[in-house]
Amino acid sequence: MRENIGSGAVWEDVVGYSRAVRIGNMIEVAGTTAIDERGNIVGCKDAYIQTNYILHKIENAIIQLGASRSDIIRTRIFTTDIKLWEDIGKAHNEFFKSIKPALTMVEVNALIKEEMLVEIEISAYIEGEV
Repeated sequence: MRENIGSGAVWEDVVGYSRAVRIGNMIEVAGTTAIDERGNIVGCKDAYIQTNYILHKIENAIIQLGASRSDIIRTRIFTTDIKLWEDIGKAHNEFFKSIKPALTMVEVNALIKEEMLVEIEISAYIEGEV
């Protein structure tokens, strides 16, 4: 059975995607940026604040699908400036503490809005459920 969760972002209907999708034990969360429910960028030009906000936004989505932070097995982080890796990494480390999912962090040329510095997607696996 497939479950889709939307966040209400304008791009979901324009582009045709869901914030998160669960099939069986797996959950995939689409690339997520620091846009709040009113469409404003949170932490404009601050990679630490954006990363922290995004991770909590992702957590809220996976909770709706029956998962928790500890079910996250991989994070993929895209940043427009790899020199910000320490601020991004600090927020990631604080969020995951001892969970330590597999991680990829890469620099990209641009995100949808110039003020966005970070975009994150995750994979989660809910052990023991089907």
